Amino acid sequence: MIYLPIADNIDHVIVDVIQALSPLVLFFLIMQVLSLKLPKNYVINLFKGLFITLIGMVLFFQGIKIAFLPAGQRIGEFCGTIEQTWILIPFGFMLGFLTTYAEPAVRVLCFQVETSSNGYIKGSLILYALSFGVAISVSLGMMRILYGFPFLPFITGGYILVLILLRLSDSDFIGIAFDSGGVATGPMAVTFLMAFAVGVADSIGGRDPFLDGFGMISFIALTPILMLLIVGIIFQRKKKEMYHDS
Repeated sequence: MIYLPIADNIDHVIVDVIQALSPLVLFFLIMQVLSLKLPKNYVINLFKGLFITLIGMVLFFQGIKIAFLPAGQRIGEFCGTIEQTWILIPFGFMLGFLTTYAEPAVRVLCFQVETSSNGYIKGSLILYALSFGVAISVSLGMMRILYGFPFLPFITGGYILVLILLRLSDSDFIGIAFDSGGVATGPMAVTFLMAFAVGVADSIGGRDPFLDGFGMISFIALTPILMLLIVGIIFQRKKKEMYHDS
């Protein structure tokens, strides 16, 4: 059993978070002096929020380091030792769905889409489409690890299909679809699912964790785009039907 103290190397995490936030703070201060001239109370509240953000990010990244990454890899290593390895395909589907359903960045995107469209595009529709898309991608990733499918044809064929669907999909969904690819590859997917894939590849004989374990995130970035473009095609057809009926 591996024991990781809660505060193990947290000083490095604090330094990394400060480095990440510093350019934004510096940019704000320059704009405040040159142009914004915001009231003192606003600036004070802003820095209070930044301090809370710093604490939250430190706790989040520390939690990832001592919990999500080791847990994902250990679960992957255990699953890789199962005799009926085909079970990893539906198991990966379930993990991909649940991880995306719980992804905070995905929830933010869904809320913004529903708010910006005045309820025309439901946030729940986007949430389920993204969750199913990532679930499919994790299943494909497991198939690639288990059966040694080449990586390049999947990605190349996927983006060729994206280019084809772009011409067929509703224009309202194109921007959302490409944003969803980045949102779906949030901290939950990158930390847990990637570690899970590396753990599976590491425990299966004849598989290299570097060659076969990585690449999962590229699948996760691709399939949500495809799913939302397909949803856009459905919306496009519904619009045409409504136009003809009227």
